[in-house]
Amino acid sequence: MSARPLVLGIAGSPREGGNSDRLLDAALQAAREAGAETRLLAARDVGMTPCTGCNSCSATGECVLADGADVYDAIDAADAIIVSSPVYFAGVPAGLKALFDRMQPYWARTYELGLPRPPRRPGGAILVRGGGDPYGFAGAEATTRSVLAVLGIDVLEIVLVEGADAPADVEREPGALVRARQLGAAVASASSERTNGGS
Repeated sequence: MSARPLVLGIAGSPREGGNSDRLLDAALQAAREAGAETRLLAARDVGMTPCTGCNSCSATGECVLADGADVYDAIDAADAIIVSSPVYFAGVPAGLKALFDRMQPYWARTYELGLPRPPRRPGGAILVRGGGDPYGFAGAEATTRSVLAVLGIDVLEIVLVEGADAPADVEREPGALVRARQLGAAVASASSERTNGGS
């Protein structure tokens, strides 16, 4: 019997039910329809404190802050990861950035301690912005790609959605919802192939 892969969705918005949340919901629904299990992890709910730059993880491979255990467990258990976030001043919101920065132990294990890299897993991201910022998606995309690389994620696609300000704007952009669903289905399919050895 084939195992069902677990697709983890990380929601970066501080606002529940906004455009990036709705797009992530669509992606995870498509992943379930493709046979995966899904789990949602919202940065606004886990409330990770920012990295203090103490460098303890460079010696131990573990974070000394106690509030990240559930987040690390969820990331370690996932067969695939999709991050969805609004773009704030060309970056990601503070709560998600704190979570991103707390991924430093994964970097330390690989580059400081020489431990085996995390297993390669498929994934992707959804980034949503309103308009008017001349720097666009570049900063948020680079930061997200950097974290996903440290976590061993092979990025299948970054879905970029522009012009969504009010919480329901994405509902008037059916193409954005379609692309989010396509990402979810692709990630589920790729993770299923890896989980079940290509069977």
